[in-house]
Amino acid sequence: MKKVFIIAEAGVNHNGQFEIAKELIDAAVKADVDAIKFQLFKTENLVTKKAEKAEYQKISTLKSENQYDMLKHFELSYNNFFKLYNYCKSKKKFFLCSPFDLESIDFLNKLKIGIFKIPSGEITNLPYLEKIGKLGKKVILSTGMADLGEIENALNILVKSGTKKENITILHCTTEYPTPYEDVNLRAMLTIKEAFKVNVGYSDHTLGIEVPLAAVALGATVIEKHFTLDKSMKGPDHKASLEPHELRAMVLAIRNVEKSLGDGIKRLSKSEINNKKIVRKSIVAKREIKKGEIFSLKNITVKRPGIGLSPMRWYDILGKVAKKDYKEDELIEN
Repeated sequence: MKKVFIIAEAGVNHNGQFEIAKELIDAAVKADVDAIKFQLFKTENLVTKKAEKAEYQKISTLKSENQYDMLKHFELSYNNFFKLYNYCKSKKKFFLCSPFDLESIDFLNKLKIGIFKIPSGEITNLPYLEKIGKLGKKVILSTGMADLGEIENALNILVKSGTKKENITILHCTTEYPTPYEDVNLRAMLTIKEAFKVNVGYSDHTLGIEVPLAAVALGATVIEKHFTLDKSMKGPDHKASLEPHELRAMVLAIRNVEKSLGDGIKRLSKSEINNKKIVRKSIVAKREIKKGEIFSLKNITVKRPGIGLSPMRWYDILGKVAKKDYKEDELIEN
Protein backbone atom coordinates (compact mmCIF):
# COMPACT_ATOMS: atom_id res chain seq x y z
CA MET A 1 0.00 0.00 0.00
CA LYS A 2 1.31 3.46 -0.91
CA LYS A 3 -0.69 5.02 1.91
CA VAL A 4 -1.64 4.02 5.43
CA PHE A 5 -4.51 1.51 5.37
CA ILE A 6 -7.11 2.83 7.79
CA ILE A 7 -9.58 0.35 9.27
CA ALA A 8 -12.71 1.61 11.00
CA GLU A 9 -13.50 -1.10 13.56
CA ALA A 10 -17.28 -1.33 13.91
CA GLY A 11 -16.84 -4.55 15.89
CA VAL A 12 -20.05 -5.26 17.77
CA ASN A 13 -21.05 -1.61 18.05
CA HIS A 14 -24.12 -2.45 15.97
CA ASN A 15 -25.54 -3.99 19.17
CA GLY A 16 -26.87 -6.93 17.19
CA GLN A 17 -29.00 -4.74 14.91
CA PHE A 18 -28.50 -4.96 11.16
CA GLU A 19 -29.73 -1.43 10.42
CA ILE A 20 -27.24 0.05 12.89
CA ALA A 21 -24.49 -1.97 11.19
CA LYS A 22 -25.45 -0.34 7.87
CA GLU A 23 -25.41 3.09 9.51
CA LEU A 24 -21.91 2.35 10.78
CA ILE A 25 -20.80 1.59 7.23
CA ASP A 26 -22.33 4.87 6.02
CA ALA A 27 -20.53 6.80 8.76
CA ALA A 28 -17.21 5.13 7.95
CA VAL A 29 -17.65 5.89 4.26
CA LYS A 30 -18.20 9.59 5.08
CA ALA A 31 -15.04 9.53 7.19
CA ASP A 32 -13.20 8.20 4.09
CA VAL A 33 -11.56 5.19 5.71
CA ASP A 34 -10.20 2.35 3.59
CA ALA A 35 -12.05 -0.52 5.28
CA ILE A 36 -14.88 -1.22 7.71
CA LYS A 37 -14.41 -4.20 10.00
CA PHE A 38 -16.91 -6.26 11.96
CA GLN A 39 -16.60 -9.26 14.28
CA LEU A 40 -18.14 -12.60 13.31
CA PHE A 41 -18.86 -15.39 15.76
CA LYS A 42 -21.27 -18.04 16.88
CA THR A 43 -21.47 -17.53 20.62
CA GLU A 44 -21.67 -21.24 21.35
CA ASN A 45 -18.42 -21.75 19.41
CA LEU A 46 -16.68 -18.86 21.13
CA VAL A 47 -17.27 -19.06 24.90
CA THR A 48 -18.55 -21.46 27.49
CA LYS A 49 -21.97 -20.78 28.99
CA LYS A 50 -20.37 -19.77 32.29
CA ALA A 51 -17.55 -17.53 30.99
CA GLU A 52 -17.13 -14.31 32.96
CA LYS A 53 -17.00 -10.87 31.38
CA ALA A 54 -13.95 -8.58 31.44
CA GLU A 55 -14.08 -5.71 33.91
CA TYR A 56 -14.63 -3.09 31.21
CA GLN A 57 -17.52 -5.19 29.87
CA LYS A 58 -19.15 -5.39 33.28
CA ILE A 59 -19.24 -1.59 33.51
CA SER A 60 -21.17 -1.04 30.27
CA THR A 61 -23.44 -4.11 30.10
CA LEU A 62 -26.02 -5.82 32.29
CA LYS A 63 -24.46 -7.04 35.52
CA SER A 64 -26.80 -10.03 35.60
CA GLU A 65 -25.50 -11.57 32.37
CA ASN A 66 -22.26 -13.46 31.78
CA GLN A 67 -20.08 -13.25 28.67
CA TYR A 68 -22.12 -15.87 26.82
CA ASP A 69 -25.39 -13.98 27.39
CA MET A 70 -23.79 -10.67 26.46
CA LEU A 71 -22.34 -11.94 23.19
CA LYS A 72 -25.65 -13.54 22.18
CA HIS A 73 -27.12 -10.02 22.02
CA PHE A 74 -24.43 -8.97 19.55
CA GLU A 75 -24.72 -11.83 17.06
CA LEU A 76 -25.65 -11.10 13.46
CA SER A 77 -26.66 -13.88 11.09
CA TYR A 78 -24.51 -15.07 8.20
CA ASN A 79 -27.17 -13.70 5.89
CA ASN A 80 -26.79 -10.27 7.51
CA PHE A 81 -23.03 -10.41 7.06
CA PHE A 82 -23.47 -11.35 3.42
CA LYS A 83 -25.63 -8.23 2.99
CA LEU A 84 -23.09 -6.08 4.83
CA TYR A 85 -20.32 -7.43 2.61
CA ASN A 86 -22.26 -6.44 -0.51
CA TYR A 87 -23.18 -3.08 0.99
CA CYS A 88 -19.49 -2.30 1.56
CA LYS A 89 -18.72 -3.33 -2.01
CA SER A 90 -21.43 -0.99 -3.30
CA LYS A 91 -19.72 1.83 -1.37
CA LYS A 92 -16.33 0.84 -2.83
CA LYS A 93 -14.85 0.10 0.59
CA PHE A 94 -13.09 -3.01 1.87
CA PHE A 95 -15.23 -5.29 4.03
CA LEU A 96 -13.14 -6.82 6.79
CA CYS A 97 -14.25 -9.15 9.52
CA SER A 98 -12.51 -10.88 12.40
CA PRO A 99 -13.71 -14.49 12.68
CA PHE A 100 -13.74 -15.84 16.23
CA ASP A 101 -14.30 -19.51 15.47
CA LEU A 102 -13.54 -22.07 12.74
CA GLU A 103 -17.05 -22.03 11.29
CA SER A 104 -16.85 -18.26 10.84
CA ILE A 105 -13.55 -18.65 8.96
CA ASP A 106 -15.28 -20.97 6.48
CA PHE A 107 -18.11 -18.49 5.94
CA LEU A 108 -15.77 -15.57 5.30
CA ASN A 109 -13.69 -17.66 2.92
CA LYS A 110 -16.83 -18.36 0.89
CA LEU A 111 -17.28 -14.61 0.55
CA LYS A 112 -13.86 -14.59 -1.12
CA ILE A 113 -12.57 -11.76 1.04
CA GLY A 114 -8.93 -10.95 0.34
CA ILE A 115 -7.78 -10.12 3.87
CA PHE A 116 -8.28 -12.07 7.09
CA LYS A 117 -7.99 -10.10 10.34
CA ILE A 118 -6.91 -12.22 13.30
CA PRO A 119 -7.98 -10.73 16.65
CA SER A 120 -5.60 -10.67 19.60
CA GLY A 121 -7.46 -13.37 21.52
CA GLU A 122 -6.75 -15.97 18.81
CA ILE A 123 -2.98 -15.52 18.63
CA THR A 124 -2.44 -18.68 20.71
CA ASN A 125 -5.18 -20.70 18.96
CA LEU A 126 -3.15 -23.21 16.92
CA PRO A 127 -5.96 -24.91 14.94
CA TYR A 128 -7.45 -21.49 14.17
CA LEU A 129 -4.10 -20.13 12.93
CA GLU A 130 -3.49 -23.23 10.82
CA LYS A 131 -6.91 -22.94 9.19
CA ILE A 132 -6.37 -19.30 8.20
CA GLY A 133 -2.77 -19.99 7.18
CA LYS A 134 -3.87 -22.68 4.73
CA LEU A 135 -6.09 -20.18 2.90
CA GLY A 136 -3.03 -18.31 1.63
CA LYS A 137 -4.73 -14.92 1.93
CA LYS A 138 -3.37 -11.63 3.20
CA VAL A 139 -3.40 -11.59 7.00
CA ILE A 140 -3.50 -8.80 9.57
CA LEU A 141 -2.52 -10.13 13.00
CA SER A 142 -3.27 -8.24 16.21
CA THR A 143 -0.96 -8.90 19.14
CA GLY A 144 -2.71 -7.62 22.27
CA MET A 145 -1.60 -9.48 25.43
CA ALA A 146 1.18 -11.25 23.48
CA ASP A 147 4.94 -11.27 23.97
CA LEU A 148 7.53 -11.68 21.22
CA GLY A 149 7.68 -15.45 21.65
CA GLU A 150 3.93 -15.83 21.15
CA ILE A 151 4.03 -13.55 18.11
CA GLU A 152 6.87 -15.62 16.64
CA ASN A 153 4.94 -18.86 17.20
CA ALA A 154 1.81 -17.48 15.52
CA LEU A 155 3.82 -16.12 12.59
CA ASN A 156 5.58 -19.44 12.09
CA ILE A 157 2.28 -21.35 12.13
CA LEU A 158 0.76 -19.04 9.52
CA VAL A 159 3.80 -19.29 7.25
CA LYS A 160 4.21 -23.07 7.61
CA SER A 161 0.51 -23.50 6.86
CA GLY A 162 0.82 -21.67 3.54
CA THR A 163 0.64 -17.90 4.03
CA LYS A 164 3.52 -15.91 2.55
CA LYS A 165 5.36 -13.87 5.14
CA GLU A 166 5.24 -10.77 2.94
CA ASN A 167 1.43 -11.01 3.04
CA ILE A 168 1.32 -10.71 6.82
CA THR A 169 1.03 -7.40 8.68
CA ILE A 170 1.44 -7.47 12.45
CA LEU A 171 -0.38 -4.90 14.55
CA HIS A 172 0.92 -3.80 17.91
CA CYS A 173 -2.04 -3.62 20.29
CA THR A 174 -2.97 -3.34 23.96
CA THR A 175 -6.12 -5.22 24.95
CA GLU A 176 -7.75 -2.85 27.40
CA TYR A 177 -10.73 -0.58 26.74
CA PRO A 178 -9.77 2.22 26.97
CA THR A 179 -6.01 1.71 27.07
CA PRO A 180 -4.11 3.97 29.51
CA TYR A 181 -1.45 5.94 27.64
CA GLU A 182 1.27 4.57 29.89
CA ASP A 183 0.39 1.03 28.73
CA VAL A 184 0.57 1.73 24.98
CA ASN A 185 4.33 1.10 24.63
CA LEU A 186 4.25 2.24 21.00
CA ARG A 187 7.94 1.58 20.46
CA ALA A 188 7.10 -2.14 20.70
CA MET A 189 5.74 -1.77 17.16
CA LEU A 190 9.28 -1.01 16.00
CA THR A 191 10.60 -3.96 17.99
CA ILE A 192 8.17 -6.25 16.15
CA LYS A 193 9.23 -4.82 12.79
CA GLU A 194 12.91 -5.33 13.53
CA ALA A 195 12.46 -8.80 15.05
CA PHE A 196 10.36 -10.34 12.29
CA LYS A 197 11.06 -8.16 9.21
CA VAL A 198 7.36 -7.69 8.48
CA ASN A 199 5.02 -4.81 7.78
CA VAL A 200 3.66 -3.42 11.03
CA GLY A 201 0.75 -1.31 12.15
CA TYR A 202 -1.20 -0.38 15.23
CA SER A 203 -4.63 -1.31 16.58
CA ASP A 204 -5.66 1.43 18.98
CA HIS A 205 -7.89 1.33 22.06
CA THR A 206 -6.87 4.63 23.64
CA LEU A 207 -9.19 7.60 23.93
CA GLY A 208 -8.60 10.24 21.25
CA ILE A 209 -6.49 10.12 18.12
CA GLU A 210 -3.00 11.12 19.27
CA VAL A 211 -1.52 7.64 19.49
CA PRO A 212 -2.59 6.49 15.99
CA LEU A 213 -0.97 9.64 14.59
CA ALA A 214 2.24 8.87 16.48
CA ALA A 215 2.13 5.31 15.13
CA VAL A 216 1.91 6.61 11.56
CA ALA A 217 4.88 8.89 12.20
CA LEU A 218 6.82 5.83 13.43
CA GLY A 219 6.04 3.87 10.26
CA ALA A 220 2.72 2.07 10.79
CA THR A 221 1.28 0.86 7.48
CA VAL A 222 -2.10 -0.07 8.99
CA ILE A 223 -4.17 1.75 11.61
CA GLU A 224 -7.26 0.20 13.20
CA LYS A 225 -9.59 2.20 15.45
CA HIS A 226 -12.97 1.40 17.03
CA PHE A 227 -15.82 3.73 16.18
CA THR A 228 -19.48 4.07 17.10
CA LEU A 229 -22.50 6.14 16.18
CA ASP A 230 -22.84 7.33 19.77
CA LYS A 231 -20.55 6.75 22.77
CA SER A 232 -23.51 6.79 25.12
CA MET A 233 -25.04 3.63 23.60
CA LYS A 234 -25.15 0.50 25.73
CA GLY A 235 -22.46 -2.05 24.93
CA PRO A 236 -18.89 -3.01 25.86
CA ASP A 237 -16.94 -1.00 23.27
CA HIS A 238 -18.86 2.24 22.69
CA LYS A 239 -17.11 4.35 25.35
CA ALA A 240 -13.65 3.51 23.99
CA SER A 241 -14.67 4.28 20.40
CA LEU A 242 -14.60 7.38 18.23
CA GLU A 243 -17.80 9.03 17.08
CA PRO A 244 -18.13 9.71 13.32
CA HIS A 245 -16.79 13.30 13.43
CA GLU A 246 -13.79 12.12 15.46
CA LEU A 247 -13.14 9.28 13.02
CA ARG A 248 -13.14 11.78 10.14
CA ALA A 249 -10.72 14.00 12.07
CA MET A 250 -8.40 11.05 12.60
CA VAL A 251 -8.43 10.13 8.90
CA LEU A 252 -7.64 13.70 7.86
CA ALA A 253 -4.86 13.95 10.44
CA ILE A 254 -3.31 10.64 9.33
CA ARG A 255 -3.33 11.74 5.70
CA ASN A 256 -1.61 14.99 6.71
CA VAL A 257 0.98 13.13 8.77
CA GLU A 258 1.83 10.71 5.97
CA LYS A 259 2.16 13.61 3.50
CA SER A 260 4.52 15.34 5.91
CA LEU A 261 6.82 12.30 6.25
CA GLY A 262 8.12 12.68 2.68
CA ASP A 263 10.94 10.63 1.15
CA GLY A 264 13.65 11.47 3.68
CA ILE A 265 15.84 13.42 1.21
CA LYS A 266 16.79 16.84 2.56
CA ARG A 267 16.33 19.38 -0.23
CA LEU A 268 14.81 22.78 -1.02
CA SER A 269 11.05 22.23 -1.14
CA LYS A 270 8.73 23.82 -3.70
CA SER A 271 7.06 25.95 -1.04
CA GLU A 272 10.45 27.34 0.09
CA ILE A 273 11.69 28.52 -3.31
CA ASN A 274 10.11 31.97 -3.15
CA ASN A 275 11.17 32.47 0.48
CA LYS A 276 14.80 31.59 -0.11
CA LYS A 277 15.81 34.96 -1.58
CA ILE A 278 13.71 36.84 1.00
CA VAL A 279 15.04 35.14 4.12
CA ARG A 280 18.67 34.53 3.19
CA LYS A 281 21.28 37.31 3.04
CA SER A 282 23.83 38.82 0.68
CA ILE A 283 27.08 40.75 1.08
CA VAL A 284 26.25 44.47 0.85
CA ALA A 285 27.93 47.85 1.34
CA LYS A 286 27.86 48.92 4.98
CA ARG A 287 28.35 52.56 3.86
CA GLU A 288 29.37 54.36 0.70
CA ILE A 289 32.44 52.76 -0.89
CA LYS A 290 34.63 54.45 -3.47
CA LYS A 291 36.22 52.67 -6.42
CA GLY A 292 39.71 51.43 -5.43
CA GLU A 293 38.82 51.16 -1.73
CA ILE A 294 39.65 47.85 0.07
CA PHE A 295 36.69 45.78 1.26
CA SER A 296 36.92 45.50 5.05
CA LEU A 297 34.85 44.94 8.17
CA LYS A 298 34.25 48.70 8.19
CA ASN A 299 32.60 48.97 4.80
CA ILE A 300 30.84 45.66 4.06
CA THR A 301 28.24 43.67 5.97
CA VAL A 302 25.55 41.01 5.50
CA LYS A 303 21.84 41.81 5.01
CA ARG A 304 18.69 40.51 3.38
CA PRO A 305 17.63 39.82 0.63
CA GLY A 306 19.63 36.83 -0.59
CA ILE A 307 19.80 37.83 -4.26
CA GLY A 308 23.48 38.74 -4.39
CA LEU A 309 26.73 37.16 -3.28
CA SER A 310 26.26 34.58 -0.54
CA PRO A 311 27.85 35.38 2.83
CA MET A 312 29.59 32.03 2.38
CA ARG A 313 31.85 34.00 -0.07
CA TRP A 314 32.78 36.45 2.73
CA TYR A 315 36.49 35.66 2.72
CA ASP A 316 36.61 35.78 -1.07
CA ILE A 317 35.52 39.44 -0.91
CA LEU A 318 37.26 40.65 2.26
CA GLY A 319 40.55 42.38 1.34
CA LYS A 320 39.71 42.74 -2.35
CA VAL A 321 39.65 46.10 -4.17
CA ALA A 322 36.32 47.69 -5.09
CA LYS A 323 36.08 47.97 -8.89
CA LYS A 324 33.28 50.56 -8.74
CA ASP A 325 31.54 52.98 -6.42
CA TYR A 326 28.91 51.52 -4.07
CA LYS A 327 26.05 53.18 -2.25
CA GLU A 328 24.99 52.07 1.22
CA ASP A 329 23.13 48.68 1.11
CA GLU A 330 24.10 48.08 -2.53
CA LEU A 331 24.91 44.48 -3.39
CA ILE A 332 28.63 43.82 -3.62
CA GLU A 333 29.78 42.33 -6.92
CA ASN A 334 32.73 40.02 -7.30
